[in-house]
Amino acid sequence: MIRACIGALVASVVGSAAVGCSIDTACTVGGRDYYIARPDSSSPPPAVMFIHGFGGSGRGALRNTAMVDAFLARGFAVIAPDGQPREGRTGRSWNFHPRSGGQEAEIDHLEAVRDDAIVRHGLDGDRIMLAGFSIGGSMVAYTACLRPEAFSAYAPLGGSFWRPHPDSCAGPVRMLHVHGWTDGTVPIEGRVVNRLPLSDPDAFAQGDVFRAMDIFRQANGCDYANPDRREVSNDYWLRIWDQCREGSDLRLAVFARGHVIPQTWPKLVADWYEGL
Repeated sequence: MIRACIGALVASVVGSAAVGCSIDTACTVGGRDYYIARPDSSSPPPAVMFIHGFGGSGRGALRNTAMVDAFLARGFAVIAPDGQPREGRTGRSWNFHPRSGGQEAEIDHLEAVRDDAIVRHGLDGDRIMLAGFSIGGSMVAYTACLRPEAFSAYAPLGGSFWRPHPDSCAGPVRMLHVHGWTDGTVPIEGRVVNRLPLSDPDAFAQGDVFRAMDIFRQANGCDYANPDRREVSNDYWLRIWDQCREGSDLRLAVFARGHVIPQTWPKLVADWYEGL
């Protein structure tokens, strides 16, 4: 349901020049910008909030015109928020990691952007999906785990939990995780990125996607550890858990490339979301 606080936002933004923000013109929430591409629609459209990767930006994410145009053609708005600035460096990132101490604040910010975009741009507040690539995908996974009710569905791409994996998640989700089988930047089994042994408590290590899916499977109350169905769909090999809690959905789609956003990814996500 649309949060009650959205009502308070209406009075503050209706008639404001900021309503006209777009792909090139920023809206500002909590001292950070976000950008948006909205389809031509007289009714409130659904939206994908897309979380950029390490060193990226919201505006930069929307320069992927193939991705944006594909979602727009399916009737989705695309919201692209900025992450945290990196001190002394260009580009932005996210306080996604448990060691950062900033996960909850980042999720609060994403929710604030969501609520602002619903009001400013006339979006359907019950159909806002959170997606992201690489570290953006990790931010999506942690949001889904810690606050599953924040968005209606989750679509991480090429990014998931880091070690140590969470012991459990707060509740069931609808999630489509997509990953490149030959991804060497974020391997599907994870890797240590600061050249320390995994046994070292200071090791900064990406997690195992299969372990992440098992954690979400348990949160969804799925009957079996193994997927209920396996399918091949165009460029993807899918593992699907659907004997789970009512309203939940869990899928892992693997494709035969590396750390990239496939051109067919928006279609895969839109088809899945519309079929939920």
